[in-house]
Amino acid sequence: MPFKIKNADYVKSVSKLSDLPKNRFPEIAFAGRSNVGKSSVLNKLANIKKLAKISSTPGKTRQINFFLINKNLYFVDLPGYGYARVSKSLKESWGRLVEEYLKKSQNLKGVILLLDARHQPFEADLQLIQWLDFYRREKLVVLTKIDKLSRSSLLVNVKKASKILNLDSDSLVLFSAKTGEGKEKILNWISGLLD
Repeated sequence: MPFKIKNADYVKSVSKLSDLPKNRFPEIAFAGRSNVGKSSVLNKLANIKKLAKISSTPGKTRQINFFLINKNLYFVDLPGYGYARVSKSLKESWGRLVEEYLKKSQNLKGVILLLDARHQPFEADLQLIQWLDFYRREKLVVLTKIDKLSRSSLLVNVKKASKILNLDSDSLVLFSAKTGEGKEKILNWISGLLD
């Protein structure tokens, strides 16, 4: 039976690991550059328009946000990396927080890495993939905002991304928050990690 999200609630935002939720449910983290569409993906998966706040300002998510899914799973919205308009020291503290979380969380089952389909993967995306591989974290690479490209441009970009990331293009999930394309693939991947 396919994985269905029946309810989703914002739980808390943390800026240090000692503040993580006390309930030790499995966790699925969402990572990506600032403005890649993490909030839109979370909202679409949960079928709730305003579960995660959407902002046109890159880098609005500055803490790790926890959402309780079906009362037994956390979706974890990690701060975006990249061109957030904040001080260098704040960027570095975000990086440390995210790295510490990804390295130390015992409940983390997998990471969904979101990349904007309109752009080639950035060096930071490659570094995160290498880091996840080094720590043997399960990952799913999702190309977002596919509805903003023509089908032919999308196919070209998918081919480029798979080559740069050294991943089979069939392993990349194409996602549109507008149409919901890719939603079932993401939910099925999550379900497989929880079995």
